[in-house]
Amino acid sequence: MQFRAGSTGGRALVAAALVTVLGGCGHSAGGDGKKPAGASPTATATAQSTGVEDTAAASGGTLGAAGSACRLPVTFDVAAGWKAEAIDAGAGLSKASKGSDGGANGDLAEALLHQGPVTASCEVDAKPAGNIGFLRVWTGKTGKADAGSVLREFVAAEDNVTQAKYHSFKTGGGLSAVEVTYLYKSKLLDETKKECAFAVTTPNGPVVLHLGGMDTEEHDAMLPAYELAKQTLKVS
Repeated sequence: MQFRAGSTGGRALVAAALVTVLGGCGHSAGGDGKKPAGASPTATATAQSTGVEDTAAASGGTLGAAGSACRLPVTFDVAAGWKAEAIDAGAGLSKASKGSDGGANGDLAEALLHQGPVTASCEVDAKPAGNIGFLRVWTGKTGKADAGSVLREFVAAEDNVTQAKYHSFKTGGGLSAVEVTYLYKSKLLDETKKECAFAVTTPNGPVVLHLGGMDTEEHDAMLPAYELAKQTLKVS
């Protein structure tokens, strides 16, 4: 099981598992052709790999700096209405391992909080802005791995991924980044939907931003928030 953003049943189960195990640690137009609330018709995306005309959402503030909801190696703007919450993976794993079923809970927490070379550090919830999904931030330890290698390991740790397409681009803050778009099939719901992520490396380790969604329509509706992150991301 992976700690992933997205589909109703699978993602709801993941959210429920997190609450149980960790105690609540803490684009364009959508499918109907209507732009999501808060989308601004400005700033074409640095890299347009999503297959639609990408626009950035209106900013609701900056995340990542000291004093923000999540202290990160990078900063970026969060879409208006979205709510960020830090994830303390260490505390979550410790609490899970001390539960009534420590071994099983610890294994579940480990699977939810780590993916490939990175660890869940922050999630930005779209629900307050009217969408179902998350922009999640994953961080890793310093090392020699480049952004492309980190991202490929992140995707390789997923289950049921097909049609992964990678490309390089520059964030609005001048960082070299690698992005992937792919299809994810949920065994539980027997559905396939679009997801995307991008990675950068910093002096304090790699960072991956991942966008899922309940389904492809929700994913597409949330892309302006993802594009805003790409266009504003820079080293803290």
